[in-house]
Amino acid sequence: MVLEALDRAVGEDAPVGTAITAAQKGQASPTMVPAARYTSPEFAAREIERMWPKVWQVACTVDHVSDPGDYFEYRVGPYSVLIVRDDDGTLRAYQNVCRHRGNALCTGAGKGLSELRCGYHRWSWDLRGRLREVPSRKGFGVLRNDDFPLFAASVDTWGPLVFVNLDPEAMPLLEYLEGAPADLEWIGFDDFRGEALVTMDVEANWKVVADGFSETYHVQGLHREMIASMDDIDAPQRVWGHASKSSQRYGVPSPRFRGGLDDQTVWDSFVITQGMRMGVAEVGPVPERAEGESLSDVIAARIRATSAEKGADLSRFDTDQMLTLHQYNLFPNSTVLVTPDLLSVLSAKPGPDPDHAEMVAIHFRRAPSADAPRSEPMTVALGGQPADLGFVLNADVSVAPAIQRGMHQPGFTHLALSGEEIRIINTHRNLERYLGIDPSDMTGGPADD
Repeated sequence: MVLEALDRAVGEDAPVGTAITAAQKGQASPTMVPAARYTSPEFAAREIERMWPKVWQVACTVDHVSDPGDYFEYRVGPYSVLIVRDDDGTLRAYQNVCRHRGNALCTGAGKGLSELRCGYHRWSWDLRGRLREVPSRKGFGVLRNDDFPLFAASVDTWGPLVFVNLDPEAMPLLEYLEGAPADLEWIGFDDFRGEALVTMDVEANWKVVADGFSETYHVQGLHREMIASMDDIDAPQRVWGHASKSSQRYGVPSPRFRGGLDDQTVWDSFVITQGMRMGVAEVGPVPERAEGESLSDVIAARIRATSAEKGADLSRFDTDQMLTLHQYNLFPNSTVLVTPDLLSVLSAKPGPDPDHAEMVAIHFRRAPSADAPRSEPMTVALGGQPADLGFVLNADVSVAPAIQRGMHQPGFTHLALSGEEIRIINTHRNLERYLGIDPSDMTGGPADD
């Protein structure tokens, strides 16, 4: 029903120009981005050398490392960072390498560490990174413990998220995130608890994966079931620098539908794409409404009731707050999707070559308060196995390999981006700064560029 309504209501001359309001300004011409940035082994090697060791990245949840002795290994490309909670409860991070012969100290995630001991020759460090034991020490001559600490990395948190940066002298995380934390302060970010961290392989460049969560332009094509209950046009965007944001209102039809849509079609669309938020699994008649109550009010009330059953009181959030999705893109590779009842983080990491990536999906639940107990999230590595990420995300992941194949076609030398795709453009402008690329390598865009 949703797709049939769309085909009847939307034509090629629908008011798509209003989407420019999402970017706050139009463009004199498309922004042309070299396709080689997605396919070139040399470009990928430059990212590994100059960018990935210098940027803040979402590594895991606070729930993974909430107690002394908890640890989590974060990998990106050839790099491995070990995150640990020390005896005093301080969160620390180290390059995951033994100072003797280079063996990794820990892999995966776990609990109960009292030391960091290499399994190869049994050198050990305390959880503060200080060398404690060297077997057969006399054979090394003069070897002072203070000369061989673990190599520190930077670590910090934003709400329930743990970030790492291989650079021990990195700018503070809050400075890196710019306006995003203050913008989200109203939602009670610390109330969320990690439930699952799932890693899977994707046959596409990491930027193809990240780009898919950086614009709403594709909703009309890839997610046609969604636009009957989503405003994909008047979705304001903001760019700070390393961080950018888009907001999308749900529970209302897209302005692409001339004359609007009936409530049943909007309800069906919301149930199909986000019914789990209301505890509704199957399409049915529109619920009855009280006088003066809109369909959006009904949906918001159902979401509050479902959250209350799980122990989270969301009565302080009004209908607009409940039904507006806030989407923060954090350079280089993460998207934070948040509403009062939901939080998911999607990250893309480089694979063994430019045509492969790892996608990490972290899902959270809303706890009753920031003081609620914590439990260890489920952590799963699927490799190339298919994953069920839900109706919408499954489509986003499935289209990525076809995009990557298209990038290799000899006639396709550049991506042509619109003003609505400003968050993708911002990613490439940041890449240019980290990689030392002349901005003129990317042409077109706003007239005042």
